Order: sequence, then structure tokens, then C-alpha cells
Amino acid sequence: MDPAATEGLKKSLALLESRLEAREAADAVRFAQLETRLEAHSAKLADVPSTSQIVSAMEQLLSRTMASLDERLTTQAHSIEVLKTTVSQTDSLLERVLESLDSLQTISDSAEFAEDPLLSRPAV
Repeated sequence: MDPAATEGLKKSLALLESRLEAREAADAVRFAQLETRLEAHSAKLADVPSTSQIVSAMEQLLSRTMASLDERLTTQAHSIEVLKTTVSQTDSLLERVLESLDSLQTISDSAEFAEDPLLSRPAV
């Protein structure tokens, strides 16, 4: 082989080796960036609650809401019963007051007739 050709081949080989090393270095940088991004995504995924955790949280929230609603409905039912009793007692009291007023009216009317001089005069 010709020494000039050998020298040209050596230069070409050295150039290819330097390109290959540059490519390997660039690939190493890109792989490092990808690994960093994968680690960041893994950390984010670790922070996301699982489906069972979400379902459990929703069940607890629903349970508390239903208990609160049940308590409010029970309180309202009790208030309605108290109001019914109050209305019934008021109706009873009002009925007694009206009866008393009627009896006083009757007594008052009969006393007016008894004192009326035209009614107490003997008929001719």
C-alpha cells in the first residue's frame, strides 16, 4: 500500500472516530436529559393519589354529607312537631277564649234586656 493512501485512510479513520465520539457525547447528553425528565415524571406520578384513595376520600365525604343532611332533617322534623304542638295549643286556647267571650256576650245581652224599662213594664 501506498504511504499516502495509508495516511489518508488514517486521517479519515481519525475523523470518523472523532465524529463517532461527538455523536456518543451528544447521545449521552440526550439520554441524561431523558433520564432527568423520566425521574421528574415518576416523582409527579408518585404524588398522584391512586383510584382507591380517591374513592375512599369520596366515600368519606359522601358519608359526612349524608350524616349532616340526616341531622338537619331530624332537627327540622323535631321543629315541625314542636310547631304542630304549639299550633294545637294555640287553637285550644283561642277556642276557650272565644267560648268565654260568647258566654260574656250572652250574660251582657240578658242583663241589658233585664234593665230595659220598656221590657220591664207590664203589658196593658
